[in-house]
Amino acid sequence: MRAIEPIAVEDIRSAQKRIADAILRTPLVRLAADVPGGEVWLKLENLQPIGSFKLRGAANAMRLAAPESLRRGVVTASAGNMAQGVAWNARRMGIPCTVIVPEHAPGTKLAAIERLGGKIVKLPFDRWWQTVIDHGHPDVPGYFVHPVSDPAVIAGNGTIGLEILEDLPDAASILVPYGGGGLSCGVACAVRGSGSAAKVWACEVETAAPFSRSLVAGKPVETDYHPSFVDGIGARTLLEEMWPLARAVLAGSLTASIEQVAAAVRMLVDRARVVAEGAGATPLAAALAGKAGPGKTVCVISGGNIDSKKLVEILMGAE
Repeated sequence: MRAIEPIAVEDIRSAQKRIADAILRTPLVRLAADVPGGEVWLKLENLQPIGSFKLRGAANAMRLAAPESLRRGVVTASAGNMAQGVAWNARRMGIPCTVIVPEHAPGTKLAAIERLGGKIVKLPFDRWWQTVIDHGHPDVPGYFVHPVSDPAVIAGNGTIGLEILEDLPDAASILVPYGGGGLSCGVACAVRGSGSAAKVWACEVETAAPFSRSLVAGKPVETDYHPSFVDGIGARTLLEEMWPLARAVLAGSLTASIEQVAAAVRMLVDRARVVAEGAGATPLAAALAGKAGPGKTVCVISGGNIDSKKLVEILMGAE
C-alpha cells in the first residue's frame, strides 16, 4: 500500500491557477436559518457545470498528465460525479473517456455521462470497488484518473479550501462530505497549509460510515453498508492508502441519519433554493444537528446531481 502524503499548499495554489479556466469559482452564501452554534455558510459546488466539485480534481489531474499517456483516452471508476468530471474534461481535450460504474449508479448520473460522450462499463459493486483499490481495470485500457487517491486530484479538490478562506477567513469549522477522502483531505490540506485555525470535519451518513468506525477502532475497519439515496458517499471500507492522511488532517467524523440528510435536502430547497444530492446535503445535516460547534460554519454542498423523482419524494416528506 502506498500511503498518500499531505498535499503542499503550494501545489494547491498551482492547481488553482491551472484549472481557473475550466471551473466555476463557486459562491459562498450564508444560510438564512437559525442553526445551533452560530452562522452557517454554504459553499455551492453544486453550481459547477457538471453539478459537482469533481470537475476540479479531474481537470488538475488530466492537465498534469503527459500527453503521450492520454493517447488511448482516459478511464475512471465512479458512481457518477467523478465520471462527469473526467468526461467533461475529456470532451474539452478531444480524447475518449470510459467510465466504470457500479451497477446501482443512478440513472440521472449515467445519462449525464452519456451526454458528455463517456462510454459506460457496469460492474457489480464489489468488483467496481476493487477497480478503485487497484487503480484501474486490466480489461479497460486508458490513462486511469483515480476518483480519490491521486495527489493531483486531491490538490484540485483543495482549491475549494483556498476559496473558502479567501471569502470567509474567520471560518471556525468546515464540514465536508467523506466518500473516499479526496475532497475532505484536499480542503484540510489547503486550510492547514494556509495557516488557518479552522477545523475541517468529515461528514458521513450513518448507513455507511467507515471513517467514523475506523477512528473509533484506531485502524481501517469494515462497517455495515446499506445503499440509500445518499449514493455519492459511503462504502463498506476505507481506502487504506487514504487512512494516514485522513486521520492526520481531519478533525474527526460527524455522522447524520438518513432522516437528517433528507431534512437538509428539504431545507436547502425551501430556504436557499439550492438543490443538493444526498452527499452534498450531509454537511448541513450535521450542522443542523448542532455537531459543528460554535462560530462560523461552512458546509461544502459538494453536488446537486440527485434523481428528480427522488428529490420530489424527499420534498414530499419521504426519506
